[in-house]
Amino acid sequence: MQKLIELYRQWAGEPPANVQKMAAAGSNREYYRLADSEGNTVVGVIGTSRDEDHAFVYLCNHFARRKLPVPHVLAVSDDELRYLQTDLGSVSLFDAIEGGRQAGGRYNVTERELLVKAIRELPNIQVRGARGLDFANCYPQPEFDIDSVLFDLNYFKYCFLKPTELDFHELKLEADFRLFAKDLTAERFDSFMYRDFQARNVMLDRRGNPWFIDFQGGRRGPYYYDVASFLWQASARYPHKLRRELVYEYYESLKNYTEVPTVRHFVEQLSRFVLFRTLQVLGAYGFRGYFEQKRHFIESIPPAIQNLREMLPLKCYPYPYMMDVLRRLTELPRFAQIEQPALNRSDGYRTAETNVYKSHPQDGPATFSKYDGRGPLVVRVFSFAYKNGIPEDESGNGGGYVFDCRSTHNPGRYEPYKKLTGLDEPVVRFLEDDGEILTFLDSVYKLADAHVRRYIQRGFTDLMFSFGCTGGQHRSVYSAQRLAEHINRKFGIEVRIQHREQGISTVLQAHSQGKEG
Repeated sequence: MQKLIELYRQWAGEPPANVQKMAAAGSNREYYRLADSEGNTVVGVIGTSRDEDHAFVYLCNHFARRKLPVPHVLAVSDDELRYLQTDLGSVSLFDAIEGGRQAGGRYNVTERELLVKAIRELPNIQVRGARGLDFANCYPQPEFDIDSVLFDLNYFKYCFLKPTELDFHELKLEADFRLFAKDLTAERFDSFMYRDFQARNVMLDRRGNPWFIDFQGGRRGPYYYDVASFLWQASARYPHKLRRELVYEYYESLKNYTEVPTVRHFVEQLSRFVLFRTLQVLGAYGFRGYFEQKRHFIESIPPAIQNLREMLPLKCYPYPYMMDVLRRLTELPRFAQIEQPALNRSDGYRTAETNVYKSHPQDGPATFSKYDGRGPLVVRVFSFAYKNGIPEDESGNGGGYVFDCRSTHNPGRYEPYKKLTGLDEPVVRFLEDDGEILTFLDSVYKLADAHVRRYIQRGFTDLMFSFGCTGGQHRSVYSAQRLAEHINRKFGIEVRIQHREQGISTVLQAHSQGKEG
């Protein structure tokens, strides 16, 4: 630390007025924010590998000369284990799109625009950044080749696959690894492969423009890898539709820098790199999580396994034994998406337990309602207009919830949506991009989930939810439909939907695939 302060003093002419350690990242490098007496800051880095630091400094200087959005290196120690760089602030792209992740992958317009900016800027550093670059300075090797692919695949095998104790034939798996590596390296590229291009490694300035950091592991290689790294980042949870849009944006931007393959070839090769990148990050999660016990990496394993699970049905992977091993890996109990609660069942439905509530011994035994154990539960969800009154409860229970959607932004105030309903895609996009309705529904989901779960446990038969708005056309219809689909998907029970003012009635049938069913 003292040597870093001395480096700062040599550069600035005086010691820093304040030194603040920054949050640790995935590497073993240490980062500090050093400020002068007027509050001007730079970032100081203490590395553990001279070669790695040399690669970063060289690449940073090269990219800066190419006018690319990267930090500038201000000073480097003689042993190259410490250096100073410009401070790009504290807001990463990952931080800026946190709302979309918390909304289950429903990213609003602003968040999507940030993602588009980043993915469209990527070919700039990949193609323009590679011009005149001496790849001999890259760390730990100058080029993406078969050996580096096999290293990462074996990293996955030894740091993640073997610790699961899944049975597999190592020679058969190695044979498919080699075929996979050959396919990944079949094309020759003169582009810069960032290798760790992800939202955490993109910083945003005040205008939302992206700046790139942590590219010291880059080398000559295929541009597909970085697209896979960015869009299939496990913790980001980008929905399929958004991924397709961003792949398109990247493909269109790439055309401005180099000749591009056909769309079909691009997509097929990208799919192979998505699988490869997923295995590589699982290896890292295994090492950083299982062996180093870093919580962030352990928490990233389930979404990465889900990414892997979604790739298995694709037909562009001619590696039968490897795919069989991966399929069995995703089926291991420890990687179950949601643990199934142990509840009594009858004909596929949960029925009442004899002790749903925990009681104190002083209270004595509990009595039960005559409605206990009569399930299965059927949920009815309504949308309506307040001017026509709240829907009547035909079950005779007189229960349920009524939610007022009128506090949220109303698409019915705008001409393009006046003749549409909350079931139509333009209205859905309006509501989700605006985001107010999503925050509203987050609270509704929590309340509904607890109520439905308890009614199922007790074996009750009926529960009613109603959503009202001004005309019963947009917000209430959207909200009722989303809650109905949420309950049916999560609990696997029958849900009856009635959009009263629209004259639309549908039934979501009970099934056994509910996450809690």
